[in-house]
Amino acid sequence: MSAEAEEVAHETVEAAVRAQLAKAFGGVRGIVEAAVPTIAFTLTWITTEELRLSLIISGALAVLLLLVRLVQRSTPQFVINSLIGIAIGAFFASRTGDAKDYFLPGILWNGAYAVGMLISIVTRWPVVGFLIGSVTNDPVGWRKDPGIVKLCTRLTWLLMIPCIVRVAVQLPVYLFGGGDEAVAALGFAKIAMGWPLQVAALTAMVWVLGRGRTPIKPPAPA
Repeated sequence: MSAEAEEVAHETVEAAVRAQLAKAFGGVRGIVEAAVPTIAFTLTWITTEELRLSLIISGALAVLLLLVRLVQRSTPQFVINSLIGIAIGAFFASRTGDAKDYFLPGILWNGAYAVGMLISIVTRWPVVGFLIGSVTNDPVGWRKDPGIVKLCTRLTWLLMIPCIVRVAVQLPVYLFGGGDEAVAALGFAKIAMGWPLQVAALTAMVWVLGRGRTPIKPPAPA
């Protein structure tokens, strides 16, 4: 769909953001594809304590999910994102020989993401605003309307909260935990605080979006 067609389809800011969020997170299938490799790694490590085997099984499942996407000719974006995360985690863990390092990149990523979104809020360039820009084909035009900036700031806060919670819970476990207990706790926390937290944040965002009808372009002056 062209930018002009999308703009016609979404006459309000709220409708545009809802549509872009739906594209960004991949629905139920994206949730499952993100969780399966982490579950496989955690369970294999707890059962065997073999880091190499755990990494192989986790990576193999991610590749299998990618092949299914390719055979079905559906978008492989979400599986590829998961595969990249697994590869980085596997690199960290294999370099140190410590299974809990598999989870370090995710913790660092969430911390960096939270800091980036906080900076965008403080500078009044909330990242959610660029979802509107992608629909209107004007990346920064939304900043001309203080009401839209305020709405996007609220939505960015909601998007940032899961990242803060993940770091606040997982980082102490990573720093001070040890052995199988730490790996199991990090695996459980990553799954429980992954898509469930994201879905909760998106639900809150949809609720906020459902309360208003902000024109995607201000009316032309008479």
